[in-house]
Amino acid sequence: MLVERGIQVMNFDGVGVAANYLHKAGAIADSAAPDERLVEIIVKLVQRGEFNRIRLANKAISEFEAQPAT
Repeated sequence: MLVERGIQVMNFDGVGVAANYLHKAGAIADSAAPDERLVEIIVKLVQRGEFNRIRLANKAISEFEAQPAT
């Protein structure tokens, strides 16, 4: 975790965990860039105060699977 000017910038391990699961489940395509919808969900969860990477990934996966693809 990095701290710069009083702002915490955390390592988004949750993105990799969630993206790996969703890729293996066939919900997202395999690409070098993470799915934008998944990143938006994770950013929203972090802004709400979720920092535990496993809980973050689990909540992101649940929300991703619950939302219809656009």
